[in-house]
Amino acid sequence: MKDASAGGGRKQGAPSPCAACKLLRRRCAQDCVFAPYFPADEPQKFANVHKVFGASNVNKMLQELPVHQRGDAVSSMVYEANARVRDPVYGCVGAISSLQQQIDVLQAQLALAQAEVVHLRVRQNASLSNHGLSPASPSNSGSPSSKLMGSQPKPIFDMDMTVDQASFGESMWC
Repeated sequence: MKDASAGGGRKQGAPSPCAACKLLRRRCAQDCVFAPYFPADEPQKFANVHKVFGASNVNKMLQELPVHQRGDAVSSMVYEANARVRDPVYGCVGAISSLQQQIDVLQAQLALAQAEVVHLRVRQNASLSNHGLSPASPSNSGSPSSKLMGSQPKPIFDMDMTVDQASFGESMWC
């Protein structure tokens, strides 16, 4: 007696066709190359792959690959097919381009934030030096400000940041 989970989800009586065989309206054989990757409960998965690549081409690609690589190949085909359905002209390249544009915008925002931190540090250092304090050297222990603070003043922004001016200029204007 066969187990219900054996054979790609096919039942004991009449075999339930995989999504590919169902769409192609053919009998799903026990050794169907599509059955492990296109289950009957995910018909849109194969429909998009079929629309973009064609059943014959998908069959050829899967037959030419070792069994352990077929799952990854199907995942890639499904991803590309879904991207092509959303964007017929650019597909995955459109998604990659969009992500690259987001990276460029975020890098420009980061560079501006880093420049602002540097600017605030310079203002803070200038403010401290106007009050007779040096942020780099210990303060005079006899001064009234050191007695009020109890110890050496700590900078507001205690981090080292550098701004690559060449990259900053490129990312802002490109």
